[in-house]
Amino acid sequence: MCLGVPAKIISRVGDMAKVTVGGVEYSASLQLLPESGVGDFVIIHAGFAIEKIDPIEAAETIKLFQEIENGFENLNE
Repeated sequence: MCLGVPAKIISRVGDMAKVTVGGVEYSASLQLLPESGVGDFVIIHAGFAIEKIDPIEAAETIKLFQEIENGFENLNE
């Protein structure tokens, strides 16, 4: 199973971007989305930005991930 994660581009140098996911920064290639820039939300998979997404869709997806994480934390109590 593959999982794409929404991330916000916070800086860009050439084809590489620094993105943030849940407050953690990662490097991601923008070779597949050369039109993407700072402030855009993208789906990250295997170190590549593979799709540009709407900020509202990104927020909804991030919220779902947080709900899943909270559900797992409740199972451990």
